Amino acid sequence: MSSIIQLLPDHVANQIAAGEVVQRPASVVKELLENAVDARATDIKLILKDAGKALVQVIDNGLGMSVTDARLCFERHATSKIRQAEDLFSLHTKGFRGEALASIAAIAHVEMKTKQDQEELGTHIIIEGSKFVSQEVAVLPKGTSFAVKNLFFNIPARRNFLKSDTVEYRHIIDEFQRVALAHPKIHFTFYHNGSEMFNLPPSTLRQRIVNVFSGKTNEKLVPVQEETEIVTIQGFVSKPEFAKKNRGEQFFFVNDRFIKSGYLHHAVMAAYDGILKDGAQPSYFLYLSVPPNTIDINIHPTKTEIKFDDEHALYAILRASIKHSLGQFNVAPVLDFDRDSNLDTPYHYKDLEGATPTIQVDGNFNPFSEEKPSKQFSSYRKLEPTANWESLYVGLKQDTDEIGQMTFENEEVTSSLFNDEEVEHSVHKTYQIHKKYIVSSIKSGMVIVDQQRAHQRVLYEQFLVNMTVNQASSQQLLFPLNLFFSSSEMNLIAELQLSLMNTGFVFEENNTDHIVISGIPVNVTESEVSLVLEQLLSDLQDGIPESSFSQNDTIAKSMAKSLAVKTGTHLTEKEQENLVNGLFACKDPNVSPFHKPTFITMRVEDLDKKFAL
Repeated sequence: MSSIIQLLPDHVANQIAAGEVVQRPASVVKELLENAVDARATDIKLILKDAGKALVQVIDNGLGMSVTDARLCFERHATSKIRQAEDLFSLHTKGFRGEALASIAAIAHVEMKTKQDQEELGTHIIIEGSKFVSQEVAVLPKGTSFAVKNLFFNIPARRNFLKSDTVEYRHIIDEFQRVALAHPKIHFTFYHNGSEMFNLPPSTLRQRIVNVFSGKTNEKLVPVQEETEIVTIQGFVSKPEFAKKNRGEQFFFVNDRFIKSGYLHHAVMAAYDGILKDGAQPSYFLYLSVPPNTIDINIHPTKTEIKFDDEHALYAILRASIKHSLGQFNVAPVLDFDRDSNLDTPYHYKDLEGATPTIQVDGNFNPFSEEKPSKQFSSYRKLEPTANWESLYVGLKQDTDEIGQMTFENEEVTSSLFNDEEVEHSVHKTYQIHKKYIVSSIKSGMVIVDQQRAHQRVLYEQFLVNMTVNQASSQQLLFPLNLFFSSSEMNLIAELQLSLMNTGFVFEENNTDHIVISGIPVNVTESEVSLVLEQLLSDLQDGIPESSFSQNDTIAKSMAKSLAVKTGTHLTEKEQENLVNGLFACKDPNVSPFHKPTFITMRVEDLDKKFAL
């Protein structure tokens, strides 16, 4: 029998490897930004077109590459980061696999320009699908420029699987923010379709967080700092009142590398135990420094998963340090009621020396000087005396006869919608069980309604009608609401603005980091506005539907979910009846907007059978 195993050609092997490393344009952004950081760049520019599908370009002022290195960097498993297997446990760079550039070059058109500082000329290389098209000597500035065009041009199936530009752009924003937050000393600039989206100058860690998100972020940050033999922790967590529904602003960095860890996230949530609402997620920006030989990064090609030597100790230290910070800054409640909070010393003041207060003396002050102080009420104007009160009535007629002939109603007349004879005392027809179900009697037996799902269906159909048929009514606010969001969330709100206006929202102005709302839908209270918008942004984080009906449908579902009466809420008899009547007035009362049953019926015959047993 002939041999059937064959060695794959390099370009085929690279395309297969690219499936792991490059999943979408955001993967290219991540790899190129990390390479620029490893090259010790102090200024990095990211340029995109069409959410990275047409162009991803990263320009840095780093070390650059020689002619040989420029050609060799596109080979598989060619890297400058490690030399032997033992180096994996003493990593100080982002990359080490040597797969990224080979994978990118296999599925895109790549143009690279690079020059070292000591060289007079640089190298200009063009590659299309792993094939070297040209290599030339060129006059270039110091550093490296990578331009990746037409991603997945030779794998149409993968290109078809890409999401809309909005979704892909959001993934790129996430990757850019992770690298920018990990390196506050580097100047990052981000351009998309010719517009500057971010310009982040070198700054402190706190200032970088504020620049990436919004100016409102500064007031919600609580510093965390702890130093032990196992780990050094620094960073910030948010105050409990600023917790959100989604998990957007949660960042762990280990040795300046972004990671995802459900275990460490659980430690943070344990520190907030008892001071967060149900379902609320705190923001945190935590930087952990551990010895490189105590972690293993080589688990997944994306390098966002890490194994720790002593996870349990790390969990305990992280939980304790966050709890300490929340208590130190009077965020978490304490049980000592007699404690004077004015005597507390802030955490970062504990090692500071006391300074002698300075005394200022006014040498020109003379208590015996003749000058009198000027009067403070210079704008006071003396009022002219008014005439007597009798002058108000001069010239009025003394028609006492006419007044005497006027008739007045002796009894107060009040109108009523119903005649007293027609009003009958209604029989108690509905009952609430465990603050969850409403039981109502019907001709054949009884119906049991899930109050939360029923209210979701009622609100959903109301919002849909307002958005598609009727003009929604708004209630104007006495004081407009200022709501702050991140840049990506602001882009989402801008796209949804027309649909939100159809539901009853009135937008006064949109700024770069916040919106001003002067009117809200009638069935939304002022305190619920931020919850409704946060839930909506969370539901639409995977992308906004293309068609207008799907977009309206998604918004109506999200708002119904946010505003529906929750399980555990007590309803009065009138509210129970209104909810049941409203449900059965819907077009499709059988299921909630999320296709779950809203009620069940139980006939008298079924009850008879139960008792017959």
